[in-house]
Amino acid sequence: QLHVVESGGDLVQPGRSLRLSCTASEFTLSYYAIGWFRQAPGKEREGVSCISVSDSVSHYSDSVKGRFTISRDSAKNTVYLQMTNLEPGDTGVYYCAANLQTFNRCSDKVADFGYWGQGTQVTVSS
Repeated sequence: QLHVVESGGDLVQPGRSLRLSCTASEFTLSYYAIGWFRQAPGKEREGVSCISVSDSVSHYSDSVKGRFTISRDSAKNTVYLQMTNLEPGDTGVYYCAANLQTFNRCSDKVADFGYWGQGTQVTVSS
């Protein structure tokens, strides 16, 4: 019933940028810490970024720190992931989810999150 919808993925060359969007029609994203995760072929889903309810805390994995930026537009009930200087290692299905365990706090644990969407494919290749 409750789920997010991710969009914005594409096939791009290394060094290009993409902005992913996460939104929902049945619940308010600002009530939860929202995380972005990705899953590369043959690998487990991993945390990429997270934004707290208050926007005072933003988390980034070491591999994307300095290249990715997470943000909210509460008026649009949307969370964005701006990705710059993309690398082939960024390839994967990107998922957005709400923290249903700590709610207002960030986490990088898949098990803490719910309301998962179908994901959006990001492919970085020359």
